[in-house]
Amino acid sequence: MKKNRDRAWFALFTVPLLFVFSIVVIIPFLIGIYYSFISWDGIAANPKVFVGLDNYMRLFQDSRFIQSGWVTLQFTVLALIIVNLFGLLFSLLVTSKLRVRNAARTMLFMPNLIGGLILGYIWKFIFSDAFRNIGEATGWTGFFFNWLLNPQYALYALVVVFAWQMAGYTMIIYIAGIQGIPDDVMEAARVDGANLWQRITRIVFPLLMPSFTICLFLTLSGAFKIFDVNLSLTGGGPVNSTELLAMNIYNEIFGYSRYGLGQAKAIVFFIMVAAVTITQVIITKRREVQM
Repeated sequence: MKKNRDRAWFALFTVPLLFVFSIVVIIPFLIGIYYSFISWDGIAANPKVFVGLDNYMRLFQDSRFIQSGWVTLQFTVLALIIVNLFGLLFSLLVTSKLRVRNAARTMLFMPNLIGGLILGYIWKFIFSDAFRNIGEATGWTGFFFNWLLNPQYALYALVVVFAWQMAGYTMIIYIAGIQGIPDDVMEAARVDGANLWQRITRIVFPLLMPSFTICLFLTLSGAFKIFDVNLSLTGGGPVNSTELLAMNIYNEIFGYSRYGLGQAKAIVFFIMVAAVTITQVIITKRREVQM
């Protein structure tokens, strides 16, 4: 009787979620796979022509798609390093004996609460107007100029905004990991004469590997899939120098009305992101230390 009741409660909470997940994720994904094998302009009255693997062959001959992939890779590597470096430094700072550590946690986490589109427009004003005015006032025009008009610096502007948004979020995860380290382990290291650097590299970092696994996964997947900040900050410009893969797929489908080719790009993009993130999780999981 109790077992049947438990099953009923389990079904009550899981079946609606599975239904919503199927409607929102599974079914659209399967429809997307079907679209990747057809040629269609998105207009319901026009025919859908089955072209087999032609869309997949065309995307590898698309120089703009390949360029977007290279730019996305550069952006992801830079964002991965900077976000986790600052997130870790912030976590070490706010778990120290700093008097304003609670206020610092709040201030550092706040950028993550701002939506990506709004964040992009805020920083667009900073790079275009604030930087120009600061450069004119200080004479440091070699640094304080409109980064968004320079094909090289525009990508760095994207990295800065993404890092500013994500560093506080990874900080929270690292804080949870640091607070989970037993005090007696750190105290024993102090008694044995380990200095601060030795305690961080020999104790804190190995015991933080579960946090590294989570933060690297979130940063990798988020950087690969970024779209809203890319749209509002640079729009892919100048001269498509910051058009990341998500924006390239969006432009292919909604800009050029090539639904089949755009969906084929999306499938390849999904496989690529899944392969990279799964590999990262497997590698970092193996390095985790069991307490």
